[in-house]
Amino acid sequence: MKTKLWIFLIILLTATSCQEAEKHYAYVDGKGIYSPGGERLQLKGVNLGNWLLPEGYMFKMRDCNSPRKIDQAIRELIGNSATTAFWDAFLENYITEPDIKWLSEAGVNLIRLPFDYRLLCHDDFLGRDMHGYEYLDRAIEWCAKYHIYVLLDMHGAPGGQTGDNIDNSDGYPWLMVDEGMKQMVTDLWQDIAARYAQDTAVIGYNLLNEPIPQYFDEDNLKPNLEPLYKRITVAIREVDKHHIVFLGGAVWETDFSVFSEPFDDQIAYTFHKYWMPPVQREIQQYVDFREKHQVPILMGESGENDDAWVRAFRELLDSNEIHWTFWPYKKMDNTRGPMNFDKPAGWDNFVQYAESDRSSFANIRALKDSIEGIRPDEIVKILDQFAENSKFENCYPNRGYCDALGLKY
Repeated sequence: MKTKLWIFLIILLTATSCQEAEKHYAYVDGKGIYSPGGERLQLKGVNLGNWLLPEGYMFKMRDCNSPRKIDQAIRELIGNSATTAFWDAFLENYITEPDIKWLSEAGVNLIRLPFDYRLLCHDDFLGRDMHGYEYLDRAIEWCAKYHIYVLLDMHGAPGGQTGDNIDNSDGYPWLMVDEGMKQMVTDLWQDIAARYAQDTAVIGYNLLNEPIPQYFDEDNLKPNLEPLYKRITVAIREVDKHHIVFLGGAVWETDFSVFSEPFDDQIAYTFHKYWMPPVQREIQQYVDFREKHQVPILMGESGENDDAWVRAFRELLDSNEIHWTFWPYKKMDNTRGPMNFDKPAGWDNFVQYAESDRSSFANIRALKDSIEGIRPDEIVKILDQFAENSKFENCYPNRGYCDALGLKY
């Protein structure tokens, strides 16, 4: 009898020990997200937008607004090698360790890290291929050093999940209907999860950013979204049992009607909200969803507004115990974000060219003859100055915006 009791106790202790050993990662329990030590987390942070997926509006452009369009304009002006050199400098300078250190000291404990899938493939992206992991790796390493969680966000997915500039796509969310692209995104996420399965600074995987906007309502694509999420999650769980999977709604990540019951015990849901009254009715559906399904929710993107609006919305999120990451961390010549840097002299000449009608080679030649300050040597100088200005040591905080987010500076 004593022997059986000892065997039972050993088995119990071993099982308990194994369970405790697994608590190296942030995890979901009901509506909460917890640290490995069991502390309930209130996640607050920013998006490192524009770094690993450049966006035209942060380059002061309207129509030349996706990475491939920006890249094409630059190549027309200075050629391939000089363009690649610019992108190398941009990627090296735009986010560095001092940025992460500052964010940690400011009180941030979560960074959402948007990236274009092309960084991880053999597609030419920003002048090179298969070079993205070095930037993901170093960002995660810095965040681990300064005690910040990282949420990996596939902002641009194979085939395009949005069909607009923000996913660097071909103008349609082909991912929702193209079997080859569905398999590619599934394989990519499995590769990413296998690489970071043991990394405790990674809080999880934001599978798709802002899928299926209202432009495509007549195509009835929404029923395809949750099955794709399930498919990707199954593939992730084959290599990573621990990290949280974050699922965003349809229509710019606002529509949760696409979701049924949670299908994994380590899932959180994300919504985005811009340019609406910062009042309870605007977020109540997400609070209701959380209460009904007993799952965590993250406000993954908001901002692009004045300080008073940002403060009101952030306080509303806090009062509802909603995790948040405002968009974005850094922009050129703009106060609607925590960090700012100066626009180079001559930048408007570059923008004028990029935004002009370049639909024919004749137009390209005519523009080069008619716009001042766009000779190759002048554009190289302007772009070099952009990369230099974007370095942390040349940036400065927008104090009102930081105050609105409750950040120290």
